[in-house]
Amino acid sequence: MKDIIEAITSRSSKRKFLPKPVSKEIQEKILHAASMTPSGANMQPWVVYAISKKEVLDKIGNTIISHIEAGGEVDQFIQYYPLKWKNPYKIRRITTGVGLYEKMGVDRKDKEKRQELWYDNYRWFGAQTVFFIFTDKNLIDGAQGALIDCGAYMQNIMLAAQAFGIDSCPQGSTTEYGRIIAKVLETPDNLALLYSVVLGYEDNSAIQNSYQPARVALDEVVTFID
Repeated sequence: MKDIIEAITSRSSKRKFLPKPVSKEIQEKILHAASMTPSGANMQPWVVYAISKKEVLDKIGNTIISHIEAGGEVDQFIQYYPLKWKNPYKIRRITTGVGLYEKMGVDRKDKEKRQELWYDNYRWFGAQTVFFIFTDKNLIDGAQGALIDCGAYMQNIMLAAQAFGIDSCPQGSTTEYGRIIAKVLETPDNLALLYSVVLGYEDNSAIQNSYQPARVALDEVVTFID
């Protein structure tokens, strides 16, 4: 089992998985480890739908894709991405997208191919398990603490998965269609979808899995006061 530093530094988001299931036993171990995530006042604001049933995952994905193709707009509980992108965040976003498509040999003008690759998000990149993370709407009504806590929870899910040899990909793409997902799953009215995490085994033959976006240098984001 990997130590924590190795798990952090070796983990990267995978976008192609083998058709190999993650056992329920390992899923439970991952979720048990993540349940130790600290949260404000120990409110533990996360609610998880751990889905490995193909019919359900297919229904969610197909519903979202049909919605997009019909011209439907995003239908989300929370605004994930900035309404106005500014540098340096804008350039980081562009550089990451361009780098991935170049790695895969997809011309940036090939809109059809790019759209098809985007739909892979809703086909779960071929993985057979997805964790959908919700929180109670009341916790994010004028407050952001639960979002911070759930973000830490997501990271711990991915690090625990890495420790067990399970690869992952966090999905802001599902955040944008959270209300649609909630409707398909018929979740209680008080729940809001925050994000999803795809879990599975990396397809080592897929070139997109070798792409690693650059990280900025420490001196660009850290101020040491000694």
